[in-house]
Amino acid sequence: MIAQVSGLTIQYGRRVAVDGLDLELVAGEIALLLGPNGAGKSTTLAAMAGAVLPSKGTIAVDGDDLATAPRSARAKVGFADQPPALYEFFTVVEHVGFVAEARGAAQAAATEILDKLGLSKIADRPCRELSFGMRQRVGLAAALVGPVRLALLDETLNGLDPHAARAARTTLRQAADAGAAILMSTHLLGVAERLCDRILVMDKGKLVSDKRGDDVKSLLAQGPNAVEDLYVSLIKDEGPT
Repeated sequence: MIAQVSGLTIQYGRRVAVDGLDLELVAGEIALLLGPNGAGKSTTLAAMAGAVLPSKGTIAVDGDDLATAPRSARAKVGFADQPPALYEFFTVVEHVGFVAEARGAAQAAATEILDKLGLSKIADRPCRELSFGMRQRVGLAAALVGPVRLALLDETLNGLDPHAARAARTTLRQAADAGAAILMSTHLLGVAERLCDRILVMDKGKLVSDKRGDDVKSLLAQGPNAVEDLYVSLIKDEGPT
């Protein structure tokens, strides 16, 4: 078990953003987290990364409790938030290299991940000069560099051109095959058909569906609109709230 979330509740005043969430993630698994705006997806990812404190509940990463052993737990987590939080005056290689060093990895790890994601040619460019798509890719590189056990990605594949998206999918699969657990929120339902081992649907702070293994295979076998049909069947269109 890479990550275990038990009874996670997060409140902002009287508003409950995440409501008693239970979730377990295992090594080698790419799980997609779907849901409408305001469902609690980003808040869940931020809490699992240690960036938001739970009101109730516990989060453990590879056996380390995020509340009682925060340093060791966070060292195993890669988090790409939205928009990507980059060190603006660092170059791309300095930014990713700094994260690699913080995780105890060699500089070679930064070079390797930049090459995988097609970022080598802009390695010496300051982060402040990057386009949105390039920032997304650098955020992904930082989330995956070094000995990451749990990668948390918030809309990280948005804004990528086809070549970059393919490189990102390949790199994510390689990370999962190497033993990481990956949880990624997205509104790009087509990503599910190409990438995921598990599909989670969240609404109003709760998980309303969790499909994995043969259930995912059976769903995808229904055709190209199967994930969208599942989503629409579960989530009522209530407009902005």
